[in-house]
Amino acid sequence: MLIAGLLVGGCTRAAAPSPVVETPPRPASGPGAGGGVEAAPAAAIPGIGGRTRDLIPEDATQAVVVTGEDRHSPFSTVVLYEWTAATGWQAVSDSWPAHNGLKGWTDEHWAGDKRSPIGVFGLTDSGGRLPDPGTRLPYHRSPLFNAPGRGFLGEPLAGSFDYVVAINYNRREGGSPLNDGVVQRPMGSERGGGVWFHVDHGGPTQACVSLDEEHMRELLRWLDPDREPVVVMGDVDALAR
Repeated sequence: MLIAGLLVGGCTRAAAPSPVVETPPRPASGPGAGGGVEAAPAAAIPGIGGRTRDLIPEDATQAVVVTGEDRHSPFSTVVLYEWTAATGWQAVSDSWPAHNGLKGWTDEHWAGDKRSPIGVFGLTDSGGRLPDPGTRLPYHRSPLFNAPGRGFLGEPLAGSFDYVVAINYNRREGGSPLNDGVVQRPMGSERGGGVWFHVDHGGPTQACVSLDEEHMRELLRWLDPDREPVVVMGDVDALAR
């Protein structure tokens, strides 16, 4: 998402809980790992298959999991997870309702396709029109986080960028999210970008993930750059791969 036309260009229902599954412990070089005796199997993130799990960096100990209702749905849920050597991945939030792209999800996002990209992406930068709510991420406050116009359902977009967290899809890590439309995109402008977490406006997004304002504040306060946070995002079937 880019300012006005550029910002909008990037950019429910709760899913039933999944059973806890088991996965081998991370290697001893992983965060929080000790030496000596091999640890018992630790809990994995429910609904995440081996292919998706392998995309999560070894040093990531915070994960925001966005699970889309289905491949073509704009409805999703968000759950926060933390990893420790003793417990593996454990949920530390309730399931939050969210919106994603109007047409659902895609493995190959292109500018204007109105689908959110599937994958695992870093979370390193934030900002918004309102004051910093207490995040440990770099936070850029600016009146340029403005969202004029209306969404796909005719809903006003005003306030959507009061709080944002940049999702590192086709963007260079570091710097204000406002730069997402003007800094060269590594895969090229045709592959889209400006994909953010932002405040929900009551309808689908262009490609972003939106949460209600209180959950956006909670997300910002929870994210810790020392824990190398990532977002794991996609429709339920894609995440299970």
